[in-house]
Amino acid sequence: MSAAATHHAEVDIAGSFGDARAYLDAAPYDLLVTYLRLGEYNGIHLAYMVRLAGGSTHVLVHADARDVGSARDIQRSGALYEQTERLPVVLPAYIGATLPSVDRREPLRFDRRHVARGGRRAWDRRLGNT
Repeated sequence: MSAAATHHAEVDIAGSFGDARAYLDAAPYDLLVTYLRLGEYNGIHLAYMVRLAGGSTHVLVHADARDVGSARDIQRSGALYEQTERLPVVLPAYIGATLPSVDRREPLRFDRRHVARGGRRAWDRRLGNT
């Protein structure tokens, strides 16, 4: 994922939760991008650390699966949520942007392609006029 950001920002890569924590303790960051699953810890722990420290660092936690429960937990921690598959495309937009303090997006509406919205064809099938 660092390749998506290196053209737009200076990037530090942490190989573990402990390394990321040390980076955060040493210097402020504008944006922390972390994966949800980090061994015995997770990206939400890092989001809470940033929040409790009271800094201005925004946290973006990404996850592989469309898990609404995890997405809501991420949002409650004060972090922004994205799906991992989207990160190479959306990450440059996060860098340097004025980010909201809270992610208010509804987790189920992140990708409308996976939500059945109905429409004329669905209505026609329901009426048996296909």
